[in-house]
Amino acid sequence: MTLRIIGGGQDERDDPIHFNNLAALHANLDEPSLYEEAIRRREGRISEGGALVVETGSHTGRSPKDKFVVREAATESTVWWDNNNAVSREAFDRLLADMLWHATGKELFMQDLRGGADPAYGINVRVYTELAWHSLFIRNLLIRPEAAELAGFWPDLTIIDLPSFKADPERHGCRSETVVACDLANGIVLIGGTAYAGEMKKSVFTMLNYRLPGLGVMPMHCSANAGAEGGSAVFFGLSGTGKTTLSASPDRTLIGDDEHGWSGNGIFNFEGGCYAKTIRLKAEEEPLIHAATQRFGTVLENVAMGRSGRHIDFDDDRKTENTRAAYPLHFIANASATGQAGHPKNVVMLTADAFGVMPPIARLTADQAIYHFLSGFTAKVAGTERGVTEPQPTFSACFGAPFLPRHPAVYATLLRDLIRRHEVDCWLVNTGWTGGAYGVGRRMPIVWTRTLLNAALDGSLARGAFRTDRYFGFKVPTDVPGVPKHVLDPFKTWSDKAGYDAQARKLVGMFVQNFARFEGAVTFDAADAVLTAG
Repeated sequence: MTLRIIGGGQDERDDPIHFNNLAALHANLDEPSLYEEAIRRREGRISEGGALVVETGSHTGRSPKDKFVVREAATESTVWWDNNNAVSREAFDRLLADMLWHATGKELFMQDLRGGADPAYGINVRVYTELAWHSLFIRNLLIRPEAAELAGFWPDLTIIDLPSFKADPERHGCRSETVVACDLANGIVLIGGTAYAGEMKKSVFTMLNYRLPGLGVMPMHCSANAGAEGGSAVFFGLSGTGKTTLSASPDRTLIGDDEHGWSGNGIFNFEGGCYAKTIRLKAEEEPLIHAATQRFGTVLENVAMGRSGRHIDFDDDRKTENTRAAYPLHFIANASATGQAGHPKNVVMLTADAFGVMPPIARLTADQAIYHFLSGFTAKVAGTERGVTEPQPTFSACFGAPFLPRHPAVYATLLRDLIRRHEVDCWLVNTGWTGGAYGVGRRMPIVWTRTLLNAALDGSLARGAFRTDRYFGFKVPTDVPGVPKHVLDPFKTWSDKAGYDAQARKLVGMFVQNFARFEGAVTFDAADAVLTAG
């Protein structure tokens, strides 16, 4: 046995995963040590602001088609198999054995961390990585236990991330050389063939999405913040709709930017850091996030940096639109120290409507909120993917279908009951287009969105006057100080009125067609929630 354990932490004999003949195991290294290892191994470079700049190779985003869940007696009746790829127990065990063998002679990095800020519902997570910067990434993104908590640390979830490992589809029951395999029953996730670090954090989210509903806790793909008076708000939304941007408000306490739970105690962050999109990031528009990208300890993924001056160019999208910054939550000055808050007073659902027909904000009944939660609508725009020449709807159940091991009805029922029990105000916010569809109209200015959200969160918007939208049935404010009145009614922002009518009817039809798969899955007042064609 040639294993050398370097750093604080754990005797390898206490680990449920047994590697053979590692060159070294770097356990729970801190940021300076991980910087040194990453630079020594030529995994990244340091920007002028001090961030570690890295590239993820050919994978610049997640690989959802390569994600698999072990299908066996323990998961047969609990997993939503229409949405999750299955792998057999035998194939998973072969994959685990082969990955352990692949690690022979390598230096690995280990971090012992927590997923979930509420001690009653969090899990211990042990993460093994082949890359030093991956260890820094996950150290930033999850919650770091106190040193005393590391003694006797036993993982509820173990993640092994080896980008150099190439899976064999015939031997391992997967689709390609890239694989993300989840053993939900035993708490093991195996990641191979991809250096995209986001796979690790979303694997933790998947495990919590599987475990928590059985405890009566609602896991949510959302950001969250809280006001000075203690009232919290959650922001559901798919990538690019503004979860991170809109929750990072200088006059509210940030709870977290991506994943939370809602229990009988209130809401709690699953993570200890933020994973912000940085493409076209501007200091004047998003000062808190921009400041975090200029600090030692932050990991910048796939951003462009000059060879000489080491200046970051956030406008450069030649590598990918999905450039990211991973930094600990305490890099945001007004972030919560506990990652917990009371029950939400407001639930906000974000959509980037590229059809340009949804209002910038609408008030939802509890039943309408569940309808839109199950729909999980946003839109792709022309140029984002090959073959996309006009806006295309994206419906992702619960605003996070790729991370749902259970049927959406499980999460929708939990959310419905929580909204009703705590009498929560619900809002739909369009951060997409106004004055026309993508290519004709313009993106909703963030200053208007923030003004509308501030009015919703301070309670003044709910006291104002509303009209009923003739297409979507929800209530839309008619006058909000700081926002032009005509913007509140998208029909008035279109010069082509017949074009607006056609687009609105088209989108309503898409909603109705998508929702047909959930008919009867959740009990709520259908007459109140279902959309009409006008």
